[in-house]
Amino acid sequence: MRFLSWYLRMLDVRPVITKSVSAGLIYGAADLTAQSMTIGAFSSLDLIRTLRMAMFGLFILGPAQHLWFNFLGRILPKRDMTTTLKKLIVGQIFYGPSCTAVFFTYNAFLQGESGSEITLRLRRDLLPTLTGGLMYWPVCDFFTYKIIPVHLQPLMNSSFSFLWTIYLTYMASLEKAIGA
Repeated sequence: MRFLSWYLRMLDVRPVITKSVSAGLIYGAADLTAQSMTIGAFSSLDLIRTLRMAMFGLFILGPAQHLWFNFLGRILPKRDMTTTLKKLIVGQIFYGPSCTAVFFTYNAFLQGESGSEITLRLRRDLLPTLTGGLMYWPVCDFFTYKIIPVHLQPLMNSSFSFLWTIYLTYMASLEKAIGA
């Protein structure tokens, strides 16, 4: 209970930093989980990959979530069914695809892929990932927008992202895409 009180106070005092650190920790933990599920007997954890994922959460996703959820809360402040569905649709059209494209680009760039290789990766992986997300994110978003207060929505989104990130880090770890 003491941690929860401290966390809520930090959300008031330093909202962006708190949300960013939370997203970084969740993304790092999700990557470690994904790796532990897929490594073989003679493999070891790729801590650079985990650091890359944690830095994505810390420096990109955390601030983006803060801005996105506050923006939606301002322009669509209600939590009725119609408003919740509007938020969900807007998020599926703009926020989700943008974050996913930035994630793949960021990850591929830090793995040393060239611009053309990143483009090929996006062509190969982006649409299937977004399609997969349509089976997961609308339910998560509905719950988040309908029930969770705006200041806690990034944490809820990051918590849902734990499972999603396991999938994303798997997709991002696929071999480079080869041109046709």
